[in-house]
Amino acid sequence: MKKILLLTTGGTIASSPTEHGLAPDVDSGRLFSLLGGITENYEVTTRDILHLDSSNIQPEEWKYIARCIYEELSRGYDGMVVTHGTDTMGYTSAILSFMLQNLPIPVVLTGSQLPILHPLTDGLENLRCAFAMAASGVPGVFLAFNRKVILGTRAVKVRTTGFDAFESVNCQPAAVIDSGGLEINPMVLTAPSGPCVLRDHLCSDIFLIKLTPGLNPQIFDMLLEMDYRGIVIEAFGAGGLHFIRRDLISKLQRIIDRGIAVVVCSQCLYERSDFSIYETGRLALEKGVIQGFDMTTEAAVTKLMWALGQTESLEEIRQIFSTNLVGEITL
Repeated sequence: MKKILLLTTGGTIASSPTEHGLAPDVDSGRLFSLLGGITENYEVTTRDILHLDSSNIQPEEWKYIARCIYEELSRGYDGMVVTHGTDTMGYTSAILSFMLQNLPIPVVLTGSQLPILHPLTDGLENLRCAFAMAASGVPGVFLAFNRKVILGTRAVKVRTTGFDAFESVNCQPAAVIDSGGLEINPMVLTAPSGPCVLRDHLCSDIFLIKLTPGLNPQIFDMLLEMDYRGIVIEAFGAGGLHFIRRDLISKLQRIIDRGIAVVVCSQCLYERSDFSIYETGRLALEKGVIQGFDMTTEAAVTKLMWALGQTESLEEIRQIFSTNLVGEITL
């Protein structure tokens, strides 16, 4: 039987009702006892590493989760399943993909929209799919939800209550589960190119801005004063930023001249940004902004945090963003 490690971090799947609302209190042992026949085909070891609502999982917790996974690699597991709250699972799956490149085994995040103790929970089905992917031998970080397995850098939560909470954005799912079983899509997978290394230095001084018509460019002066090192901008359409009356373009040049990395992607969930199409986009490129192309916001934010943790050179960061590391970008 395949050896699978189950790591639990909290989230809805491990929550119970309290007088203050749902809170994670189901430990890994009890969670395992509820799985029933799901685990009959696997040799499962369980470990609690966190007991948090995913809204409280931040860069410090990302580093801790990554270190836990990395340390367990030497124990001969065939795969790992990590339970996690859904609200920030897309961010966690993305940053783990960057911090744990060249993983030799599958690491699969999953969770649920209803607690595992709820009679109508979706948690059992999600865990069943996660265990199947963890036992597949396909290396990498993945997110399993509602019979889909998504690359860690392509998963976006698109529904607050529906069981089909996550979508694979601008990329086909890595696998689907249907009457044929676990159907792997090899076209979207990235093979390891060397030994697995833990690169968990991060810079959390990143600010995300969703551009709105009439946005006051002085907001960037405030970010300068607050010592932010990176900015991700969700621009209009394929990459539009206004420069008439409120000149964002010139302000961005000042920001970049001060050594701050600026990544611009699209507010549109699907398809890619392309700054070569319109005058506004070309002006932005001339000032030194970095294109996000078809990256999700979650991947753009976490990749910038990770890149700034590796280097302070804007040129090296630009090179990192022009490289597809773990399936996060189509170039």
